[in-house]
Amino acid sequence: LERQIDREMISDKNKHTAEIIKRLKKMYPDAHCALIHTNAFELLVATILSAQCTDDRVNIVTATLFRKYRTPQDFVDID
Repeated sequence: LERQIDREMISDKNKHTAEIIKRLKKMYPDAHCALIHTNAFELLVATILSAQCTDDRVNIVTATLFRKYRTPQDFVDID
C-alpha cells in the first residue's frame, strides 16, 4: 500500500510538473538560455558564475575558460 501511495504521489508530481512546463512554453515560446554552453557541466559552471555578474560577462569569461579546462577533472587538476 505504501508503494502504491508513493507511485501515486510521483505520478501527481509528474503531471503537475508537465502542466507547469506546458504553461511556461505557452507563455514564453521563444525562451532560451543566454549562457553559452556545450554540455551540462559547462552550464553548471556558467550558472554558478552568473550569480556573480551578468550573463554577457560570463559568456566572455567562459569562452576562454572552457577552451583551457574542458572537463571537471581539468578543474580538479589546477594547482
